Amino acid sequence: MSGTSVDGVDVALIETDGERVASFGAFLTVPYADDVRQRIRAAFGTDQASEATAAAERAVTDAHVEAVKRWSRESGTALSTVDVVGFHGQTITHRPERRFTWQIGDGAALAHATGVKVVSDLRVADVKAGGQGAPLVPVYHAALARDLPRPLAVVNIGGVGNVTWIGADGSLLAFDTGPGNGPIDDWCARSAGLRFDRDGALAASGKVDRARVERFSEHRFFAVTPPKSLDRGDFSDSWADGLSVADGAATLTRGTARAIALAARHFPMPVAQWVISGGGARNPTLLKAIAEETRGKVVTADSLGWNGDALEAQAFAFLAVRSLRGLPITFPGTTGAPRPLTGGKVDLP
Repeated sequence: MSGTSVDGVDVALIETDGERVASFGAFLTVPYADDVRQRIRAAFGTDQASEATAAAERAVTDAHVEAVKRWSRESGTALSTVDVVGFHGQTITHRPERRFTWQIGDGAALAHATGVKVVSDLRVADVKAGGQGAPLVPVYHAALARDLPRPLAVVNIGGVGNVTWIGADGSLLAFDTGPGNGPIDDWCARSAGLRFDRDGALAASGKVDRARVERFSEHRFFAVTPPKSLDRGDFSDSWADGLSVADGAATLTRGTARAIALAARHFPMPVAQWVISGGGARNPTLLKAIAEETRGKVVTADSLGWNGDALEAQAFAFLAVRSLRGLPITFPGTTGAPRPLTGGKVDLP
């Protein structure tokens, strides 16, 4: 899995039949090299193949090949023992209103280089059918949360935030909440020369501009009834312009938390707790802001025995198995698909 934050490649192993998770295996994160990150960013927002997108795709594929091989070496897991790789690819453009989404990455090349069957392009079928193509992780969240008190909300905070509401009867509602770490990361890069706000320290040192947060809360996206999804660029850091570096980080962080709290307006029933995963779960300032904004019980995925860092990579392994079995991976309540749909393209080694 390589997400909208463009941090790197997460590799995780699970044993599953696509319905239950029998066990968790080794996990590894391999950061993108700076030049790979730059090539990816240069391709953001395009819907036409070009030299830039071709270069980005080669770089993404090579990074995934190296990540999988490094994971195999470091975990002592022979690739010959792996049945299938779920390959998300790197999203460069997501415009479901035009029935278009693009995750670059060559599944055939990955299969050839690793000797393992690969399932990729897991969003495309849903988008072509009129769904949002996101989020895809809810069915995995539901598998993990089978024995937890429900209703429950699982929030993944990557570049964009998304939530899965799981009802007492296992019913699912899922949608993007708004900005995640993306605007905070962009602000840190633009204003402080930092890749991200480590441990939320910069935000913790600043003061939230409450008036700006209230104006931010009026963004039309928050009132839209789900299903709904976002491109990483739909929310930028520009609404913090004019603030000091620390105050801007604090205000953007509070904005991400407010967006998550506003998501609850769309839940069929209030939740017993909020489970936070993804990069945002490592930001104590953001976690505190979410607890204050939601006025609810907020826990991290790790505190439940899940691996929050590995969760999305595990989810794409889970989805790959569901794809091979012809089981649905998207649903009317998660992406707005017209019916439960399977998806994915299979490449053999």
